[in-house]
This record gives sequence, C-alpha cells and structure tokens, in this order.
Amino acid sequence: MARELKKALPPAPRAASGGAVAERVREIIADVRTRGDAAVREYSARFDGWEPESFRLDADRVAELVASLPAQVIEDIRFVQAQVRGFALVQREALREVEVETLPGVVLGHRHVPVAAAGAYVPGGRYPLTASAHMTIVTAKAAGVPRVVACTPPIRGEIPAATVAAMHLAGADEIHLLGGVQAVAAMAIGTESVAAVDLIAGPGNAYVAEAKRQLFGEVGIDLFAGPTEILVVADGTADPFTVAVDLLSQAEHGPDSPAVLVTTSEALAREVLDLVERLLPGLPTNDMAGPAWRDHGRVVVCDDADEMWRVADSFASEHVEVLTAQPREALERMRNYGALFLGEGTCVSYGDKVIGTNHVLPTLGAARYTGGLWVGKYLKTVTYQEVRDPAQSAELGRVCGRASRVELFEGHARSGDLRAYKYGGDRFDWIDDVVGAQA
Repeated sequence: MARELKKALPPAPRAASGGAVAERVREIIADVRTRGDAAVREYSARFDGWEPESFRLDADRVAELVASLPAQVIEDIRFVQAQVRGFALVQREALREVEVETLPGVVLGHRHVPVAAAGAYVPGGRYPLTASAHMTIVTAKAAGVPRVVACTPPIRGEIPAATVAAMHLAGADEIHLLGGVQAVAAMAIGTESVAAVDLIAGPGNAYVAEAKRQLFGEVGIDLFAGPTEILVVADGTADPFTVAVDLLSQAEHGPDSPAVLVTTSEALAREVLDLVERLLPGLPTNDMAGPAWRDHGRVVVCDDADEMWRVADSFASEHVEVLTAQPREALERMRNYGALFLGEGTCVSYGDKVIGTNHVLPTLGAARYTGGLWVGKYLKTVTYQEVRDPAQSAELGRVCGRASRVELFEGHARSGDLRAYKYGGDRFDWIDDVVGAQA
C-alpha cells in the first residue's frame, strides 16, 4: 500500500478566501460593465499605480521597447516562438475538414473556423512571464484568428519591455498595458477603447482566474486554472538530485504550488527529501518555493510499479515528469495529465519556456476531463448539411414528421411534411387546407 513520507496541508485552508475573491471580482466586473473605461482606469490606478493617457501602446512605442532589449533576448524570443508556432501549425494541419455523402444525395460536413477575436492575458506581478505571450498569441495566430488583443500589467510602475516584445513578435494586433480583473473584464465585455473579444486565454492570479470563471459564457475561455503543479514519477533508476531540482523548479511559481513525488524507491524518496532541504536555502526564489514545498509538497512511496502508475494517474496533475527506466511506458499507463515530460533529457521547465508545446494546462484535477490550451481551442468546429436528391429529401421529411410527432413537436413535423409534399407527392390535410384556401 502506498505510504506518504511527506504530506501536504489538507485542501480546505487553501480555499478559505475564495468567497471574498469572488465577491470582489463580481464588483469590479459590474463596475466595468456600467462605467467602461472610467472604471478600468480607476482600478488600474488603484491596483497597479498605472494611469497613462492611453493603455494601448502605439506602434512607435512598441518599436522603442523592442529596440531597448539586448539582441540575444530578441533572438531567444524568436527561437521559442518558432517552436510554439511550428508545433501549433502541425496540430492545425492534423485537424481535417470532412465532407461525406451519408445517403445518396445527402452531404454532411464540418469545417474548422477560427474565432473572430481573441484576448491574451499575460501575467506580470512578481515575474514578467514572456512565455505566456508565446503560448496564447502565437497559438491564436497559428489558428488563423484575425484579431488578437493582448493585455499585461505594468511591473512596479514600469513597462515590461521583454513582455511587450514577445507580444509584438507573436503577432498581437493590440497591446494594452493593463492587468488584473479590469483587463479581463475590458476584453470580455468591451469598453469605449477595447472592443470585446470572443475568447480569452492565459494564466493569472486568483483574481484573474475568478474573473474568467465569472465571465465564462459571455466569452469563451481556455480553461479554469489554479496554482501550477508538478508530479514526478520515479523509480530506483532516477537521479535524486535531478528529482529534487525539478520539484523545486515548479514550486517557485508560488507558495501554493504543489510539488509531488511518487516513487517505488524509499531510498530515493528519502534522499530527495534531504536534497530539497539542502537546496532551498540557496534558491533565490525560496520565499515562494519554501512555503510551497512545506505546505503542498508530497512524497508517496509505492510497493510496485503498478501501484505507482495508479497513484500517479489519480493526481490528474498539470505536469507529469517521468524519470523511470522506461519513461515511454507512461504513454500507456496514464490518461490523466496536462502534459507528460518523458525521461531525464526533458523537464517541465522546457515545456514552460522553450520546447514548443503549450504550457497553459489544466490544474486542480481538471486533467481528468480536459487537455490544455492548443490551436484547436481557437477554432470552432461547425457543421453543414445539404440534401441534393429530392427523393432523399422526401424520405427524410417522412421520417422527420413521424419522429417529431412522437415528441409532440408539430412545427418540426410540418417542416418535414412540406419536403415530403414537394419532393415526394405526399398529401397532408394541413397543407391542403392552406393551399386550398389560397386557391
């Protein structure tokens, strides 16, 4: 039976402030809905100390910011975006449009149509998350979205030049220096200066996540996101130092980020526990990673490989790093995860920053029912139907009439009757009454 060498806090304390967050978000959204730009400006000044003449950066200002960055930064941004774009385009090409003749003269099909406008939220706060610009904007453009609005907050009163450059190089059509609930609300609802979008994507803090949750339905969203998660699945062949380093690589996202090890080796588990405690004091982000590991770190030791895979799959974790003798076994053994990272040569940080797969992924167990952000999220799969054969239209009309009357939908039935009358010569009293009266 699996046993825990290190346990996390129970989940209840984590949600204690949820009600207050939801209520505050509700108030801000209602205010933006009522007062538009005036409310957006007020909240930006209050929360970010940012109240420029215009939140939108014009082309000249964007060019200045891009030019202010070292050439290596721009080169790296271009490299990473090329990886994201390349994989997204391959995914797009895999989405085949279909047309099939299901009956003689009856043609059904579907097309993949991009949304007309998407909003990309790129977080700021403690870290300038340029990678989120790649994941949201590049992917939207690969899907063919004609208008992408990008929002990011100022950081300590300054414009994050690298983030702006990433947004620009990714292909954003509008860049706004605007953050938080007010940014999400402006994109979803629309204001005097920001036309509403159809879908909003991108990670954010608890307030941003709650704003997306409350606005879902009025606007599409990528997914409901919580704190980032890492699960390392390891056997006795894994390097304990690698396991410890990679667990902390995600713990630094925030004090509520779970980092979990599931292993068949108690010796490995104990060495990882020791190494984490030795690594934390020297980690510059220990103020985040330390509390995350203390409160949400877990180490689970399993009796055998079968139990290890079952336990690992039960977490439905956002990121699953597999450090076993046969890492590709995870492809057959697991079904609940946001993304797999197979073998020591890769790591979750590659997925976050450079490798090309999308890092906007399901958390809080949502991997049980959804994957993460990808090119398909920006596409609507829409169907079309065409009946070219009059005889088939008549026969379908007969079936439609019978099926609709079983459900007491007389109006539906009459649409079917009409085709049977026009194309099959069938007679119906209700039609004769109307046609006879007109004659």
